[in-house]
Amino acid sequence: MKRNNLIVVFILVIWFVISFVTNILGPLMPVIIENYNLNLTMASFLPFSFFLAYGIMSIPSGMLVEQYGEKKSMVFAFFLNLVGAFLFALFPTYIMALASLFIIGIGMAMLQVIINPLMRVAGGEEHFAFFSVMGQLVFGAASFVSPFVFSYLMQNLSGYSGEGNFFLEGLSRLIPPELPWSSFYWIFSVTFIAMIVIIFLVRFPKVELKEDEKTGPVQSYLDLLKKKEVILFAVGIMAYVGTEQGIANWMSKFLQTYHGMDPVTTGAATISWFWGLMAIGCLVGLLLLKLFDSKIILKVVSLLTMAALALALFGPAGISRISFASTGFLISTMFSIIFSLALNSEEKHHGSFSGILCSGIFGGALVPLIIGWLGDRVGLKMAMLFIFITLGYIFSIGFWAKPIINNKTITLRGDSSA
Repeated sequence: MKRNNLIVVFILVIWFVISFVTNILGPLMPVIIENYNLNLTMASFLPFSFFLAYGIMSIPSGMLVEQYGEKKSMVFAFFLNLVGAFLFALFPTYIMALASLFIIGIGMAMLQVIINPLMRVAGGEEHFAFFSVMGQLVFGAASFVSPFVFSYLMQNLSGYSGEGNFFLEGLSRLIPPELPWSSFYWIFSVTFIAMIVIIFLVRFPKVELKEDEKTGPVQSYLDLLKKKEVILFAVGIMAYVGTEQGIANWMSKFLQTYHGMDPVTTGAATISWFWGLMAIGCLVGLLLLKLFDSKIILKVVSLLTMAALALALFGPAGISRISFASTGFLISTMFSIIFSLALNSEEKHHGSFSGILCSGIFGGALVPLIIGWLGDRVGLKMAMLFIFITLGYIFSIGFWAKPIINNKTITLRGDSSA
């Protein structure tokens, strides 16, 4: 099928929107805690609500897309996003924030199920790997930009006196003066409306799902869940997403608590570099996976991440900040390695297996909640030591994973080995 560049660009825009919305919680966390007078446990229910929706909806989303098609499903997903964002924009309370994040999480889970097969068809199967990497770069770019937008809005809308541009003037009339960050949800609402309009105007190509993209019958899930390796790999995905979100959601609060860094400026910038370095790490990872066995890479980056996290938690202020940001680079290849090792360990039902693995995104809900709960009891520094458990599990995968097919590597002479 002829490549549809318009759809490819649109999908990259969707990746940008998903990332921009999803990863804004990290910079927001210290400010939300202060504004709503929350303890760490109550604050951790914010990412819990969002990623719980991911865990619940990963498998049902695939079924909905197969039943109703990409276009209708995408409209419904963005409509849910709009409902979630608009509700909080109108009623910016803690309880509404929990409901809003859950609803947005459902929409985002649906979008991620939709856009990968759509990209394969629109961009051409022979270019799918290239555009997948491009999508990850756009995802990283959005996560890099969003903390700076947060800083801009906080600095310009806090105590707003009417001396600003048209954009700031409009937002100031919509938000409570004491909650300048709630302006994000008006921006999200307008963005989601624009995306829905564009979807109605754009003609989508027909997507024929490949075998590894189909959800599969219920029996295939039951058969897979009987296998110990399937459960172990699903826990591996939970461990990775829990590690990622545990660091991203709590680093700004940590830097504020233990080093007195301003979450609106320094904390937000550190989170920005965490995501930016993760995008760069994805590119470096592509090269490394051509040179080394993926299990070796997984072991090495797990140990390096543990070292960087230890420096972040126990080092002086400057070292702590740099080390937190560097963990983004170090963990960047973990998700793709764990996912590929898992799928390469099974001969069939890859679509169903993918659904089970994506349900492991629930780790992004569970680990930040555990850290918050522990933080109220032993302090945030000691609580974040829990991440060493998830990293230890990821390290262990490099030993017990036994894929049927290993990643293909090259030697200096140009030979290849499977």
